[in-house]
Amino acid sequence: MEYREIGKTGKQASVIGLGCEHLDGKSYDQVKETIDAALEHGVNLMDVFMPGTEVRENIAKALGNRRDQVMLQGHIGSTNLNMQYDISRDLPVVKRYFEELLKIFGYIDFGMMFFIDSEQDYKNVFETDFAAYVERLKQQGDIRHIGFSSHNPETAMKVIHTGVPEMMMFSINPAFDMLSSQASIFECLDHGFQSGAFNGIDPIRAELYKLCNQKQIGITVMKTYGGGKLLSPEHTPYSRPMTPPQCIHYALSRPAVASVLAGCKTRDEVSDTMSYLLAADTEKDYTWIYNEVHSVFQGNCVYCGHCQPCPSGIEIAAVNKYLDIARLDQEAVPPSIRSHYQSLLHGGDECVACGSCEERCPFGVPIIKNMMEAASLLGKGRTFPV
Repeated sequence: MEYREIGKTGKQASVIGLGCEHLDGKSYDQVKETIDAALEHGVNLMDVFMPGTEVRENIAKALGNRRDQVMLQGHIGSTNLNMQYDISRDLPVVKRYFEELLKIFGYIDFGMMFFIDSEQDYKNVFETDFAAYVERLKQQGDIRHIGFSSHNPETAMKVIHTGVPEMMMFSINPAFDMLSSQASIFECLDHGFQSGAFNGIDPIRAELYKLCNQKQIGITVMKTYGGGKLLSPEHTPYSRPMTPPQCIHYALSRPAVASVLAGCKTRDEVSDTMSYLLAADTEKDYTWIYNEVHSVFQGNCVYCGHCQPCPSGIEIAAVNKYLDIARLDQEAVPPSIRSHYQSLLHGGDECVACGSCEERCPFGVPIIKNMMEAASLLGKGRTFPV
């Protein structure tokens, strides 16, 4: 395993960490198998954003007396209301869920202010007592460092300028920004992009990376594979799918990045991910994508779940996932996909078109339209309000 400093925290993180969200709902034996495999490979950073009690307890039990061998990212404001993951800034609710996390793990290494994407998210954190609560947690030693998670570079920069966070969790993959591996990242960021090293990179994201370097804000990476779409022959935005080593290498080559958090749920998946560490340079090379710059992720679901909760109880990411598969051949939808869709407690036909999901979505997915299409392709239709 290789290790990198996380900004100015003084902590060293394994360049590949474990995103534990896919362990949610799995048996204790499977959780322990995955945790054991990660530790055997030298992983020392894990993200536990999930607010469910069972998955938290399973992870803590699997770690056992090895708790101090890992650093945990625990998210402040991630809640589980009405059996659905949600974001809350209501302090009594926030405290209840985070203090349960503290009780289970003892302390949290990186207390992450959860999902600060919009101007309203920013105000709800920094113009209320929320941020003060987070700072008290650090003063008390309950958290060792303050971080935050975001998908929005403009908002992320605003958060960094407050001086409160020391690191952030951010979504990075080649579909979101494009930068030549042949270029000196730091030179380009310091002196501009006239050299042509940047091909289609969003200038705001480039400015965010520059700011992280200047302020020593360490980055841990989510969405490395773009919800799996970069690896999929059917859904890749490029002429061919990328490989996990290429995606990991891309993220690790971004400025200020310390660790890529891979979402593994079995020992085999951990081993497959760790093959990056032994991969040859040719296996990591992603330069072929530079002639294929696409912005296709805007408007496409990556199944992140930030659209939840749905007032009708619809599992929006699951509906979108089945819809994406159905779209590949609308005249021959696999029976298994139709069956999986129809086994959901609530389908797209129950959408009331309130729009709250679209307001939450970081990628501008036309969710209401998708729910209508899913109902048409996969299940019984209904009349949607205009």
